[in-house]
Amino acid sequence: MRHVLGTVAAAATAAACLLTATAAPAVAQDRSDRPSAPAREKGLYAPTDLVLAMGRGADATTVAVERSVTLTCAPRPSGTHPDARAACAELRAADGRFGDLARPTTDAVCTKQWAPVTVFATGLWEGRRVDWSATFANGCTLNAVLAKSAALAF
Repeated sequence: MRHVLGTVAAAATAAACLLTATAAPAVAQDRSDRPSAPAREKGLYAPTDLVLAMGRGADATTVAVERSVTLTCAPRPSGTHPDARAACAELRAADGRFGDLARPTTDAVCTKQWAPVTVFATGLWEGRRVDWSATFANGCTLNAVLAKSAALAF
């Protein structure tokens, strides 16, 4: 009886080893032959993700940022900008040219005080790199621009 149990145990062990030996390479082969995850398909729109910021100072690279917002225009307007929909519409109309939006109105009456305020935008506009800034003499001249620009009013 002992011999029979030993033979059954040996046969079971051999069968388990055989199953493991045949299954293990198949699993390993499946992993190695599996194609890598497909590259993410490009959407039907180019990315538009911007950070708009402002601070006191004359140079965008050294200004201490006082306020900033994010703006995403595609696939739909979003971000922390207070009026993302209007800002995106305005930027689309200007083809992403911030300089066209940063023109002060001629009817603004401001002092000639020099207390520079810089506004800048960085990121992507319809897939193109944006690195724009404009410095205004003071808060009054900046407000003259903000009064007519939804994109820069943040």
